Amino acid sequence: PSLSLVQITDSAGHILYAKEDATKGKFAFTTEDYDMFEACFESKLPVGTGRMPDQLVTLDMKHGVEAKNYEEIAKVEKLKPLEVELRRLEDLSESIVNDFAYMKKREEEMRDTNESTNTRVLYFSIFSMCCLIGLATWQVFYLRRFFKAKKLIE
Repeated sequence: PSLSLVQITDSAGHILYAKEDATKGKFAFTTEDYDMFEACFESKLPVGTGRMPDQLVTLDMKHGVEAKNYEEIAKVEKLKPLEVELRRLEDLSESIVNDFAYMKKREEEMRDTNESTNTRVLYFSIFSMCCLIGLATWQVFYLRRFFKAKKLIE
């Protein structure tokens, strides 16, 4: 039994990576786009084979600063080790700032949603109370009319 297909596609359906008869191995792909990616692992057994044996698939996904190969950048740009470390720290701090900006934006969106929900609950509560008061008033008049018709009250 072998893992017969490994395929990575983006949200537009473009195949970024595909490999047939992949029993083991490593692969990587790099993209500058922010997108959703789909990893498809397909395993086939020959006809007549009994129970499917256990298989282990390990994914190690990296993005952002941790995905950059600073050794390669150092070779291409002929940087000293200290310059490489400074570049890595600069990218790391930029990543942290971007993460905090994203969290702040999400917090604002969640706060707006929370306030909107609280307003809706308030209006629904007021509507429910008005309905209850209206029904109680109607019930009093109805029962008064009923008891007068039965001549139990004057």
